[in-house]
Order: sequence, then structure tokens, then C-alpha cells
Amino acid sequence: MKESIIVLGTRGIPNVPGGVESHCQALYPLLVKKYDLDITVTARKPYVPYTESVYEGVKLKALPAVTNKSLEAPLHSLIAALYAIKEKAGIVHIHAIGSGLVIPLLHFFGKKVVFTHHSQNYDHQKWGKLAKFILRLGEKWAMKYSTEVIVISDFMQNLMNEKYGRSDTHLIFNGVNPPQLPDQSKINEYLSKYDLEPRDYIIAVGRFSQEKGLDVLLEAYRLSGIKKKLVLVGDSDHVTEYSYQLKGTAREINGVVLTGFLSGEELHSIFSQADTFVLPSYSEGLPIALLEAMSFSLPAIISDIPANKAVHLPDDCYFKCGDSQDLADKLVTAIDQPLISYAEYLEYYDWNLIAEQTYHVYQQAIMKK
Repeated sequence: MKESIIVLGTRGIPNVPGGVESHCQALYPLLVKKYDLDITVTARKPYVPYTESVYEGVKLKALPAVTNKSLEAPLHSLIAALYAIKEKAGIVHIHAIGSGLVIPLLHFFGKKVVFTHHSQNYDHQKWGKLAKFILRLGEKWAMKYSTEVIVISDFMQNLMNEKYGRSDTHLIFNGVNPPQLPDQSKINEYLSKYDLEPRDYIIAVGRFSQEKGLDVLLEAYRLSGIKKKLVLVGDSDHVTEYSYQLKGTAREINGVVLTGFLSGEELHSIFSQADTFVLPSYSEGLPIALLEAMSFSLPAIISDIPANKAVHLPDDCYFKCGDSQDLADKLVTAIDQPLISYAEYLEYYDWNLIAEQTYHVYQQAIMKK
């Protein structure tokens, strides 16, 4: 397959926080390595230090972007779509429904479009009515005009068939790499930085926005009365009233540790030494943070939303979404439990398999008239 592939819908790679960003950082170097593809990932200038670069064989191109949370994705996607048209890309691979608005334009210019549906972002509480309308429109146009559609969970696959009659979607999960840890002295150094001890803290990883439910976790932690620390890894892309209040509440609760965004070996080191992982989200696609926690064998407590239930963990891992008391009760029973082997689950989330499946989707897209 000789066609060039241009990717849009991500803030950028490498080491830019976010689920879509982690997905792209893992997937595209593998596609280049295994299939010798010509792939360019477009990035948003405020998030990356380069204008042009290369990451593990993947070409990187930073394009202008505004940092307004409502306009950032649509406007950058339009610029990236025009770039893809100018560069005569054979395939344009688009991630997330906020970028789906440009698919009719690409369709008009005869581009083969592969769309990956990561999450129903219009369910996120942070969006107003206009933003939710735009996101729903992006989803609708992505389902109607994309050459091929990838979904990351069986829940999403069933939903897209039910809502739009799109029965030809490709189910390709998110993935997780095997844990890669530095030596113990380096791990101890990272723990020391945040005054942590092995297996003496609970961890949650995510962006500080309403849909992640971290306010529910803080209240549950307070109600539980447990003595282990609570480590919140993450921050907000843009300062909001919610993120400001969340940090203020966190600083008032004894035992809560805020690390900010972490990546690479520092993130893995903090992850690996935790006692329990918590994911209190109201909305998800297929959360990579959960898959990473599973790769470290951490006992997990997660909200019972459909996207999380699609991972099919045992029932006692789930708590009633938004219910801080139920989560508090789960925390009390979950701490100090042995590490868990998730091998039977993780075999479905192998990036090599995901790269192979994605390559076959590209082949189908090229063959379609």
C-alpha cells in the first residue's frame, strides 16, 4: 500500500496527555515499523514544541490551533483537512467526533476517510448546548460520510448500528503495552518526590473535567476514612471553574496528593506501586488508564457506565456511577487486597494485533470505490 496517510483529531504526539493522544502514540509507530507506511500525524501547535519532526518513523506536523475548548478541535481539524487535501493524502484517518465535522469536505474532494469513534463526547458535562449539538453533528457526519469506521468497544459498535444503521463498523479495541519500569532506585526516587510509599496509596488518572468524576472520588475518600493516601494524576487543559474548585477541595483533604500530568517512566513508576486504582468517570470510550492499571495488576474500582462495563471485569469491581457512598464502601473493602492477574482480559488489548487490524481497514478503504 503506497498511499500516504494523514492523521488528524489528536493534540499531538509524543507525550501529550489524553486518551486519543496515547492511542496515536502507540499505534502509528507500529504501523510504520510493521508495514512501512507513510504516516503524518498533525498536531496542535500550543501542545507540542516542534513545527515538523519525526517520532519513531512517524512524520509530525504542527498546525495552528486556538486554545478555546469549544473551537479548538473543529478549527484545527479544518486546517488539518485542508493540509491533507493539499498534500494529496491517500487516506485521512480522523479521531474523535469533534473532528468529524470536516469529513464531508474530505468526502467532497474524494478522500478515503477512516474514522475512529473514541467516545460520545457530547455526554460530557463540561459542554454547553451548542457544543453538544456540534459534537452530535460530527458523529452523524462521521457515520454517514466515512469510508470506514472503527469503534473501540462492543458497546459503541451496537450503539452506532442502532442510531445510524451503520452495521459495517470495525471493532478494534484500545491497547496497552506491557509495563516498562526503571530500576528500583529510580522508582524510589519518583515515590519520594511525592512522599509516597509502595502500596500505601490509591491512584486515579485523568483530566480534571466533570465527566471524569474526580469530585465524587474526593467525597468518597473523605467518607471512607481510610488512611492510605489518594493520588490524583492529571490536570486540566484549560483552567475551568470545575478544575479550580476540584484542586481547592483536594488541598483541603488530608492525604490527597496532586501530581499534575505525568508520562513515561515517572507515570509507570507511580502506577506500579499503588494499592488500588479508581476510575469514577461518568463518560468514557475504552479507558486506556484502566488498561494500564490492569497491566500493573492493580485491584480496580470503576463506575458502572456502559463503556466501563464493556471491559467485563467481575461485578464487584463496579460501583454505582456518581454515588460517593457506594464508592466509599468499595474503597474500604478493596484496599490491601492482593494484586490481580488480568492476563485473560489483556490479550484482547495488544497493540500489535490492533496495528494489524487497522492496516486491514486501510486496505479495505483503498479498495472501495
